Amino acid sequence: MSKKILYALWGGLFILCAGLGFIPGFSPEVGSGVRAALTVLSVAFFLPPAWLLYAAGRQKDTRTLKRVRNLSALSLGLTVLTLILNLLSALGTVTLGNVLYGILIVVSSPMVCSGYWALSLFLWACLLLVSLKLLKRAA
Repeated sequence: MSKKILYALWGGLFILCAGLGFIPGFSPEVGSGVRAALTVLSVAFFLPPAWLLYAAGRQKDTRTLKRVRNLSALSLGLTVLTLILNLLSALGTVTLGNVLYGILIVVSSPMVCSGYWALSLFLWACLLLVSLKLLKRAA
């Protein structure tokens, strides 16, 4: 599969997961089938970048490796920053908390969609670590 298709698929899954993150999927009214589908979709979000890393590692494509590394680091860093700001927003208004939560949904797109925040953070970290390891090999 070409890199353009993988990037487009990854971008589409990002938009889909971000959009679904604004729908409260883990409320008691939602069935377990919907929750499972959201979790599978969130895990599927990480398949295109994993495939990109695999192909880039074999071809020693440092540009793609750096791009995935930078996106992973950016997502993890902004997620941590936004989580801290969300905690601090407890001292502020409800509107501020809602705005920061909306930013969090977009910054770490599959995290809120799945409902299992640790899973998404773990997979972002895996992308980061694998890209760093492959960059060392390619150098």
